[in-house]
Amino acid sequence: MNSDPASRPGHERRSRRDDIRARRRKRRNRSIIAVIASLAVLAVASWFVTPIVKDLFNRTTASTVTDYEPGGTGEDVTVVIPPGATGAKMAAILKDADVIHTPATFVSAFAANERSSRIQPGTYKLRTKMSAAEAVNALLDPVNRADAALTVPEGFRADQVYERVAKQLGIPLEEVQAAAKDSAAIGLPEEAAGNPEGWFAAQTYSFAPNTSATEVLKEMVAGTRAMLERQKVPAERWQEVLTKASIVEREVPPNYYGEVARVIENRLADVSGPTVGLLQMDSTVLYGLGKRGGIPSAEEVRKDTPYNTYIHKGLPPTPIGSPSEAASKAVLNPPEGNWLYFVTVDLNTGETLFTGDHEEHKRNIQKLRDWRDANSGGPSAEPTSDEAQ
Repeated sequence: MNSDPASRPGHERRSRRDDIRARRRKRRNRSIIAVIASLAVLAVASWFVTPIVKDLFNRTTASTVTDYEPGGTGEDVTVVIPPGATGAKMAAILKDADVIHTPATFVSAFAANERSSRIQPGTYKLRTKMSAAEAVNALLDPVNRADAALTVPEGFRADQVYERVAKQLGIPLEEVQAAAKDSAAIGLPEEAAGNPEGWFAAQTYSFAPNTSATEVLKEMVAGTRAMLERQKVPAERWQEVLTKASIVEREVPPNYYGEVARVIENRLADVSGPTVGLLQMDSTVLYGLGKRGGIPSAEEVRKDTPYNTYIHKGLPPTPIGSPSEAASKAVLNPPEGNWLYFVTVDLNTGETLFTGDHEEHKRNIQKLRDWRDANSGGPSAEPTSDEAQ
């Protein structure tokens, strides 16, 4: 029999259990120490890292801002919106001027505003750092326009154009007239022979502040060139087409442009017939006399000027005003007809009668006389050029 307690089975089992518990206590203690150490490290790291994280957050937040606060906190700035600019093009222009924060936000605001298609080309005075929606509305508000609009009506003569430019743009008249004499500077074609009459396109313009007279007239001439090029008129016919169209423009309302264009062609071709190549147009006579409207008297029709087409065959030396695109289209494609004569028989409505027969024309002239007698005090009124034909 073994009397040593350590050699007994029960004692051996207790010793193994004690060893296991001791190892577990050691592992638990090491884990607690590790956690405490980790917390200490985190505490120290937080003290150093927190400012860095805050700075990184602030930078990230700033980089995701896509719009300025409403109100336009910056300075006044002038921007130019060119003709045909899309919302994306406007956005790029406004971004460059720091009016908006990001182009994408402006494009979204532009698309969301149902009136945005009404934004007109021109010069605008805006504020920097505006919200995108504000920028769209600012471009729609006429009060922010910094440029001057100028309209050249159809049929305007060159001297009328100069007067309007001087008055509406505040440029001295003498300066405008001097600019018109520099053919090269204003882009006048050689065919015009230095005379810009008829070459100032009849349309509405928008000019930025301090635009020079030369730049103004150059843009007007460019407008006429563009019109002729759109209609594919050969350069050698530019002056001819403008001259014919200017006569059409001054003679009748738009609904008769085609017929008058045909009369011009028929009369130019009728060199041995009743009209012997004479246009016999009141509008050219008036231009030669320096008059802007009315009906020439029989005495005025007899005055010899280069523009008196009752005396001189063929076309006058230059156009007699700025024709519309509709008038030039009529000249390029007149309707078929044998008309050689026409007379406006109602000066209020513009009713005009056309014929290829001179006897019928005389009857039409009587209708004009009747209208005149009924509306202007009777037969004491001056005879018209139509009666003198």
